[in-house]
Amino acid sequence: MRIDIIKRFSRYIINILFWSCMILTLFVAIQIFFFSSFRIPSNSMEPGLITGDKVLVSKLTPGARLFNIFASMRGEQVRIFRLPGNKIKRNDVIVFNYPYPNNLDKIEMNMMKYYIKRCIGLPGDSLSIINGFYKINGISKPVGNIEGQELFSVQSNKMLKDTNLYWSFPEDSLIGWNVKNFGPLYIPKKGDIIEMNQQNAILYRKLIEWETGKTLPVDNSTNASLNNLPIKTYSFQTNYYFVAGDRIEDSKDSRFWGLFPEEFIVGKAFMIWKSNDSYTGEIRWNRILKKID
Repeated sequence: MRIDIIKRFSRYIINILFWSCMILTLFVAIQIFFFSSFRIPSNSMEPGLITGDKVLVSKLTPGARLFNIFASMRGEQVRIFRLPGNKIKRNDVIVFNYPYPNNLDKIEMNMMKYYIKRCIGLPGDSLSIINGFYKINGISKPVGNIEGQELFSVQSNKMLKDTNLYWSFPEDSLIGWNVKNFGPLYIPKKGDIIEMNQQNAILYRKLIEWETGKTLPVDNSTNASLNNLPIKTYSFQTNYYFVAGDRIEDSKDSRFWGLFPEEFIVGKAFMIWKSNDSYTGEIRWNRILKKID
């Protein structure tokens, strides 16, 4: 009798362990290949997304990423593979790994640091900012949060300078761009070949150094060199994107730090599944299951 009880108890424990492992495996698989949840930590995407919103992010849109998670958690730079998916579109709200987690001079992968912004410029686009409004060469359809751009366009340059929000990427006197008048900036796509003149060296240095792992000095010379080897042209190995927050005046985005590679995209945010007031903790019932536009 005691042996039967022990056997039944053992089978019970084994079943619990088996189904617990299956549920955990399914949960991890969903997180890796299909969907993830992210909390909105700031007001940079207002009014569409507010602090305390929790959004569902589809990894099916760009395709799930495969990389050495453990090496990435140790701070090592890893090679990223992506499963087949659909293309990111202009105005999509996307989650991505912030490409400058340590300093603005070097692109690095940090899987624990995420941003959520609206995609403004795609690979192959030529993007400008004219008096605060985003413009894509050859595209008449507006991009970004138009109301936010209208409000931003009337803000004084003096106020922006006083709050250190005036000068933009690449913060170089030769280029001289600012957050209201910027570009045109060509956004490279995989296979694009550019001439390596002084201006392109300034604009694309960080991208090229990330792709090659080599050093591209920028000086007054018209000749560029990678690890002291002269180059006249460069062919990009991946696609790049330009993103911006909907709250134009309060968003640190591509206007300030530049472009980032496709490999850093986590997925497309498509729904708010939960929202809590950051101060009271109360659930905002009117935001649950709200679609993200």
